[in-house]
Amino acid sequence: MKNYKLKINGNDYNVDINEVEGQEMKLSVNGMSYTVAIDQEMKQQHKTVVSTPRPQVVAAPSGNVQKANPAPTGSKVTTPLPGTILDVFVNVGDTVKEGQTVVLLEAMKMENNIDADTAGTVKEVKVRKGDSVLEGDVLVVIG
Repeated sequence: MKNYKLKINGNDYNVDINEVEGQEMKLSVNGMSYTVAIDQEMKQQHKTVVSTPRPQVVAAPSGNVQKANPAPTGSKVTTPLPGTILDVFVNVGDTVKEGQTVVLLEAMKMENNIDADTAGTVKEVKVRKGDSVLEGDVLVVIG
């Protein structure tokens, strides 16, 4: 369950998202329960800013277990809050610097620069202009 405290037109709202299944969301606003239909299926979210590679375990032909070198998965740039992608400033193969703006996100009627948390080469761009994203969605992968 996620809890949000919102202020809309000067009024405080306590919103609990209890369940999300497909295009239906069950939530409560200031204690009142609602079932809300949304225009697209929502994904379950995880708050991850940077992924730490873990060693992979690989079974050798003899059946013995050996540790292999971890595959470089890269740093994942995620969105800190739900919103709409206004612009994407990078493409796969671009070199970025730490702190460089990679995506422009509109959230709560404000424009937010989403910056690279590490320098490197863009391995994946997972969003495009106009996409709706949720908190924790991966926007760009930098390797």
